[in-house]
Amino acid sequence: MGLQFKIVYEKGLDNLAADALSRVGHAMAISAVSEVLPLWIQEVINSYVTDSEAQQLLQQLALTSPDTSGYSLNQGVIQQGTRIWVGHNSALRTKLIAAFHASALGGHSGVQATYQRLKRLFVWKGLKQDVDSFVKQFMVCQQAKHERGRPAGLLQSLPKPAGAWQDWTMDFIESLPKSDGQDTILVVVDRFTKYAHFISLKHPFTAPVVAKAVMDSVVKLHGLPKSIVSDRDKIFTSAFWKELFKVWGTTLLMSTSYHPQIDGQSERVNQCLEMYLRCAVHNSPKQWRGWLPMAEFWYNSTHHSSLGCSPFKALYGYDPGLLAVPDPCPPVTTTVQDWVTEKEAHNTMLKQMLATAQNRMKIQADKK
Repeated sequence: MGLQFKIVYEKGLDNLAADALSRVGHAMAISAVSEVLPLWIQEVINSYVTDSEAQQLLQQLALTSPDTSGYSLNQGVIQQGTRIWVGHNSALRTKLIAAFHASALGGHSGVQATYQRLKRLFVWKGLKQDVDSFVKQFMVCQQAKHERGRPAGLLQSLPKPAGAWQDWTMDFIESLPKSDGQDTILVVVDRFTKYAHFISLKHPFTAPVVAKAVMDSVVKLHGLPKSIVSDRDKIFTSAFWKELFKVWGTTLLMSTSYHPQIDGQSERVNQCLEMYLRCAVHNSPKQWRGWLPMAEFWYNSTHHSSLGCSPFKALYGYDPGLLAVPDPCPPVTTTVQDWVTEKEAHNTMLKQMLATAQNRMKIQADKK
């Protein structure tokens, strides 16, 4: 007999819970796209006016773009590959370096890290020399720079990590000025990609509180680790954590008394974070908690010498966006197999570079 029903018309105003499928769809094509260029793009274009080399390039590119040397013209901007070519304008170049160094994004990084960040987007002759000169003369950096001491004993190398977020280090930065009631930072770092998470806590905290913070901020994103390296803090030596590690199937590796940094990773990340926060808050130290998310982004997007790339790229396979710069080259579509192959090759390269860096670090540390 089937379902017995009767169709009854109801006005749209009365049918407040209307099914979307009952509405007639009206497909509308996009008639226009509004694209706003950053103001500094016009400054880049203006820098070509008094630059003889830029004028020659503009004449060549007016005939052929891109040319055989990889230069192209995009909305009046000269590009070498995907990087913006900046004309000979000292004020503009200084402004760009400052934006990538003396800012929340730049984090007052050193010469190499600032240079790597800049050269991803820009190119000009003498770029590295300009960065070197700017960074070494910046007073805030000199005041906040961390003094590196010489640890005693020989460096105890750790087993090499097998993959991303399988082996962690965990450490606390304590006795900070209270910021929104928080006075401690838990630093969790992946030993393979060097990717880090910074979690604020307040004293007194217990082992269950720390465990919940790790679950909420790290485990939910990356899964459970095979091993964790930590110092001999009472939190990590408590019966709670020992039982938790059994449930997780995680091995706890304690640092040695004479060489607490073991492979130097935790100590170095802590130094980087402390330097960033000192530069960021400067005369307002109680504001550090508000800067913590940006500090995490800064650290993870900064070029790491032992990786040959940023921790962000080591984990995700690409660098995060830094500025709203239109990309003249759309991404090339690849097959899933191509992506998998590229990711496997990237992981193999990371393992090789980490092994080389760890051996070099041990040799240097044992000389001290």
